[in-house]
Formats: sequence, C-alpha cells, structure tokens
Amino acid sequence: MSQNRRYFFCGIGGSGMLPLALILRGQGHAVEGSDRMLDQGGNPQKFEFLRARGIALHAQDGSGLHDAGQIVVASAAVEDTVPDMIAARRLGAPVVTRAALLAELFNAAPRSIAVGGTSGKSTTTGMIGWVLTRAGFDPTIMNGAVMKNFVTDETPFASAVVGDADKNGPFVSEVDESDGSIALYRPHIAVLNNIALDHKPLDELRALFTAFAAGAETVIVNLDNAESAALASALPPEKVVSVSLGDTGADLVGDDLVPAPVGIAFTLRERATGDSLPVRLRVPGAHNAANAMVALAAARACGVSLPNAAQAISEFAGLRRRLELVGTAGGVTVIDDFAHNPDKIEATLATLHAFPGRLLVMFQPHGYGPLKMLREAFIDCFARNLGEEDVLIMPDPVYFGGTVDRDVTSREIVAGVAALGRNAHAFEERPPCADALIELARPGDRIVVMGARDDTLAHFAAGLLERLAK
Repeated sequence: MSQNRRYFFCGIGGSGMLPLALILRGQGHAVEGSDRMLDQGGNPQKFEFLRARGIALHAQDGSGLHDAGQIVVASAAVEDTVPDMIAARRLGAPVVTRAALLAELFNAAPRSIAVGGTSGKSTTTGMIGWVLTRAGFDPTIMNGAVMKNFVTDETPFASAVVGDADKNGPFVSEVDESDGSIALYRPHIAVLNNIALDHKPLDELRALFTAFAAGAETVIVNLDNAESAALASALPPEKVVSVSLGDTGADLVGDDLVPAPVGIAFTLRERATGDSLPVRLRVPGAHNAANAMVALAAARACGVSLPNAAQAISEFAGLRRRLELVGTAGGVTVIDDFAHNPDKIEATLATLHAFPGRLLVMFQPHGYGPLKMLREAFIDCFARNLGEEDVLIMPDPVYFGGTVDRDVTSREIVAGVAALGRNAHAFEERPPCADALIELARPGDRIVVMGARDDTLAHFAAGLLERLAK
C-alpha cells in the first residue's frame, strides 16, 4: 500500500475496527474516526488511548469528513443512514469495508497466517502471535480481542501489534466467516479450528471454508470437529497438517489432559517422529487445549521447533473477556466471557462444570438477527449444558440502533429452556438481571457474564463484584 493515505473509521471503537486503525496508524498512515459510543460517553479510556496514538476523533455527525481524499472505512454494522456515510457520499469520498481493507493489507504481506473457524479464532490468533514473538519473529497481529501478553501501561487495548515484515514478521490475523469476508483472504498458512452453525447456514459455511482452505499453501485442521475433518479429507494430503485431542491418526496428537481451574495440561505427541513433550497452559478448558494444538502446528509451519513453541505457549496469558476471572467477593466468583454462540457457550459451561459450584449465568445475546436464527440451538444448548441447580438469566439482545427485526427476544429462549426443566428467567433490561444475580448468589457460586459486541459487559461484571464486596 502507498504511504500518506488518510483514513476515517466510522465506528472506530469496534472490536474489529480499533486494531485495524492501530495497524494503519503504526504503518504511518493518518487515521481519524468516529463512534456512537464516544458520543454517548461510553468507555472513555478506550478513546483516550486512541487519541494518545495520534488518532483524531470526531462526533458521528459527519463533521469529521471534509474532502474526497479521505478513505472512509465502515464495518458491516454501519448503515447508510449514519451521518458519516451521508457525508462521504456528498463529498465523493471512497468507502471501503473493514474486511476488504484488512484483506488488502494481509494479502500484501510476504508471509501470512489466517485463523478461521466458528469458534476460537481470537484465542488461537493470540497464541500464534505470542509464540512467534517469543521465537524472535516480529509479527503484525490483528485480533478482535485484547491480548494480555501485549498489554502495557501505554497499550491497555492491545488487540493489535504492528510488526515489521522486513524483519521476518508474518501477518497473523483472525478472519471472519460471519459476513462472508473470509473469501477475500489468500493466506500462506490457513488455520481451521472448527465449523458449526453460527451466523450462516452450514451449507454456506462449508463453501466459504472450503474455498478458504483451498487457496492456502498449508492448512492446519482440527480433526475433532466433524465438519473440519470432512473438509480436510477432500484436500491434497501434502498440504494438510492435522491435529487432534485423541485421534492417533493426526499429525499432532494431544492426550492425557489434566484440567485445572485456571489452566490445563496435556501431552503433545508427533506421529511422524514419535516424540512427545508436556504442554501446560494458563488458560482453562479442553477447547483451549485444541486451540493450542493448532497454534503449535502453525508455529511449527513457520519454522519454530515444537519444544520452543510449547515453552512459549505456556506463557500465554489469554485474552480479555475469554473466561476472564474478574474476582471473588463474599465467596462468590465473577467470570466475564465472550461466549455468544452455542459452541462457545457449551465449551465455557463444560470447562466450569469440571469443578464444583453452582453457575449463575447472565447471557446477553449479541444481536436480534443471530438470536432469531439460533433460537432453537440456544434453547437446546442451555437445556443440555446447565446443571439442575444452575440458573440462566437473560436480558434482551444488545441493540445499537438501526432497522433490525426485533420480533424474537430473550423471552422466547428462556421459555424454551424452562420448558425443558432448567431454571431460566428473562428481563428486558440489564439492571434487573444484576439485582436477580446478587439476590441469588451464595458462597460457592460462580456468576458468569456472557455475551459479545458490547464493551459494557465487562463493566457490568465488575459492578457485580463491587456489589458482592459490599
């Protein structure tokens, strides 16, 4: 890309927009932006961080756009009626989607690793980025979540790392299937964690992921997911590196899992050599062991030895809002988690149920559209994975405005879960959810705040802990 471009991000505080803005700013481009959360006074620390990086911020009223030389970047959530978009059309400023711009940067890199899959993308991306950093590479990392290993006093919102391709630095990025933009990427190494029903029907997902894998030089595949395994079987064997937690036919096998409340250990075995070595993670759950397996395979494909990669991944501290321990007060533990589709929710509940304690789950759906499409899957997931004493509490989905159809609400999910014998309650707003959680909580319980696309959920979880402490 040529230097001295001027970018304007509409919705710059979004989880996919902020890291891309940081990467462009780090590469020397001029970056400005707006965000309705900024206008509403939300999360001021995030916007002060952006200003400290030399990024000018404006009200989302069109005033930040003043000439046709600005390139307007918009996510799929930005509607044409937003004042910034109206101003862009009036000025004749070019508009590019976040995904297309990221793909342009990614595809121009001399070495690239794309992390795809319905679940686990952000964690796997963070793992790969950290292992490569510790191995002496200088990667550029594009993530949808804050990576704790890269957080400093100066970079509290470390969802991006700007590396140097001239210093052997590959571009590592999670890539999104929800809007179909995964089709834009041409990775050297493609990582495929899993394929499961989420934002799109399975037949569409199969087509997207098949094309994604076919275009890569090397494909890292988790065989424990039936859809991923079926996809891998149709690829040329020489381009596939397979991993599994137990399938001895995989190239890398993880077994002898030993879970702990704040981590998990397992033995890594390499089929070709018969070598084995212990791996210890600081993040819990079998799903994170699976994430680590594909991350280790990707690092090895970049030339990192498995012992060195295993040592580095043992230092991986996790991501914000991924089974993140907020704290304990009055004998009650509060956990903040990004789980928002049935697969992620099941993985979180399975990880927590490995240890004693009732679960009080507050799940805020991440949109009315996903809630409508996944209605029956949500009901089935919670009915199967909640314990008899667990309690599910749901507010209505996060809503930032716009014309989305809101005819299915959380009440329908709660009614379905309750009809299948589980304890579930719905409230329109979050404050009554907080009151119910505090009233229900007793020593030994764990309160789990679940949901995506809403930064304020972390503040909600912290507020619960403060109330418990009182």
